Amino acid sequence: MDTQMIVELVGYFASLLVLVSFLMTSVIKLRIVDSIGALIFAVYAVIIRSYPTALMNLALVGINMYYLYKIIKSPRRYAVITEEPGSASLAYFLKYYGEDIQKCFPGLAFEKSGMNAAYMVVHDTVPAGILLGRDHQDGNFEIFLDYATPQYRDCSVGEYLYAELGGRGIERISFPDVPAEHEEYLKKTGFVKEDGVYGKRLK
Repeated sequence: MDTQMIVELVGYFASLLVLVSFLMTSVIKLRIVDSIGALIFAVYAVIIRSYPTALMNLALVGINMYYLYKIIKSPRRYAVITEEPGSASLAYFLKYYGEDIQKCFPGLAFEKSGMNAAYMVVHDTVPAGILLGRDHQDGNFEIFLDYATPQYRDCSVGEYLYAELGGRGIERISFPDVPAEHEEYLKKTGFVKEDGVYGKRLK
């Protein structure tokens, strides 16, 4: 493989990264991947001596970094709404995001025996996540579904919600039926696996 071909492959790879970034639903991931692609594209442009293209892509990196900084530094204004398990708003949420929920939690059935608690997290007025489960009224809460919408999958919804539950008399939450895809998230948010069940103490 000669040098010219390697340079061309770098350009194609950078273009692919920029294209893939626009397929992402998370704004944070989009800007990170787009920045990497733009940076590689800037290097490619310098190699082929297309300096205006290099400057444009470096400017894109700077813009992405600026907005990432604003997103990270700006606290999100979350609130928790207590829902009735059979409420119309909850049913609409589950229907609207039903396909994505099934992708995240394959085979999940919403009609869980004993479900008596539902919490919806909103960012300003936008639904950001949902928690369904069974409150055993002894300080223990068993989670059936812990779902964040695609735009809010940076662990912030869960961290906020768990802190709120701790202030509502719940001492421990557990997630007994966890799909493999969800395990990494639980570990990031402080859950520990014991006897095959992921649990987290809130107090």
